[in-house]
Amino acid sequence: MFVIIAGGGRTGAQLASLLVNQNHRVHLVEQRQEVLDRIHHELPTEVIYQGDPTNPTVLENAGIREAQVLAACTTHDADNLVLCYVARERYGVGRTIARINNPRSAWFFDEKFHVDVAINQADLMAKLIAEEMSLGDMMTLLKLRKGAVALVEEKIVAGAVADGAFVRDLKLPEDCTLAAIIRKEDVFAVRGDTQLRAGDEVIAVINTDQREGLASLLGRNASGA
Repeated sequence: MFVIIAGGGRTGAQLASLLVNQNHRVHLVEQRQEVLDRIHHELPTEVIYQGDPTNPTVLENAGIREAQVLAACTTHDADNLVLCYVARERYGVGRTIARINNPRSAWFFDEKFHVDVAINQADLMAKLIAEEMSLGDMMTLLKLRKGAVALVEEKIVAGAVADGAFVRDLKLPEDCTLAAIIRKEDVFAVRGDTQLRAGDEVIAVINTDQREGLASLLGRNASGA
């Protein structure tokens, strides 16, 4: 995958480093000299393109016409919106991702500016805090379909509804599939006649709005709390 990253601050530089390590083709565009001095110690020289990322000529030199993804990571929301709009309208980039610096500007970051994914750090932190408070020990391993589906893991606590129950007898949420059980050092697939035990780590695929129902079976609220 070929990704253009606009902005070489901490977010852009870290994203570039992760993608390079995953063997993706990455070009990062940055104009601030102090930032360039830093990222030249962190990234391969061929990844870095010097210039104003909002300048079409600079973007073209960085290969925007061939890019599959644009990640707008500058420190200015207006620039990030313009970058996403131009990337789609002028260069036909298939996927755009934009960083939101000011949460009050978040409502701009939608399809009218061709923003496919908007990263609002304040909103993410709030959601994570709410999720931790509502779901107890359940851990989200992966989110799919723009967050509508999640791969989750939770350990069954003693006395939970699932403790000692057979999978076929559990009243699982409608859109939930138990994918695997980790028991001590063993990992095995789940069948209807699988009997669950306290201490088992359950891996499940579930609609995100049904996680609380699964959590109540595996541990949370097991004692009526």
